[in-house]
Amino acid sequence: MDKFLIVGLGNVGEEYDLTRHNTGFMVLDAFAKASNIHFDDRRYGFVAETTVRGRKVFLLKPSTYMNLSGNAVRYWLNKENIDQQRLLVISDDVALPLGDFRLKASGSNGGHNGLGHIQQLIGQQYARLRMGVGNDFPRGGQIDWVLGRYSDEELRLLQPSLDLCVDIIRSFVLSGIDVTMNQYNKLGKGRIKKQPTHDDE
Repeated sequence: MDKFLIVGLGNVGEEYDLTRHNTGFMVLDAFAKASNIHFDDRRYGFVAETTVRGRKVFLLKPSTYMNLSGNAVRYWLNKENIDQQRLLVISDDVALPLGDFRLKASGSNGGHNGLGHIQQLIGQQYARLRMGVGNDFPRGGQIDWVLGRYSDEELRLLQPSLDLCVDIIRSFVLSGIDVTMNQYNKLGKGRIKKQPTHDDE
């Protein structure tokens, strides 16, 4: 049976729930809910398992904290003997507007600490799904921004993108990264229309 590892990056603990840096966790939670499966506390992370048309899918939320995410990714790839071509890592990205997303087959870590640690341990040749969290922060304020919680309004705006990511993960498992990029990247831009403010009126 073909095996796939889908990793959502984030930090464990209630203080990190629904923070921008945990958007990867939120995508996996949406997939688990849609698949009616639950996460168990396992080695290096919280893991849920399911099958998609005969393909075995492992969902992993590393419990190593963001900066050591590579330990969990490498362990589960090795434990389940999963080909690195069947790994998809989902992370937050301040370079993309809230709700936008971008699939890539490989590439640099873009300054993201979680992706950076994974790259140190297994290289750059793995697929990733970058979820936009916006960058409405002052110079030097990036850490506070990504560790800040989404507002209720932001969560409402983000939900359609989270739902679409469930389809993206299924497509990755069934069709591979190239087909999935071609199908979904065009849907990943300008997803949330700017709300008019009093200044704009």
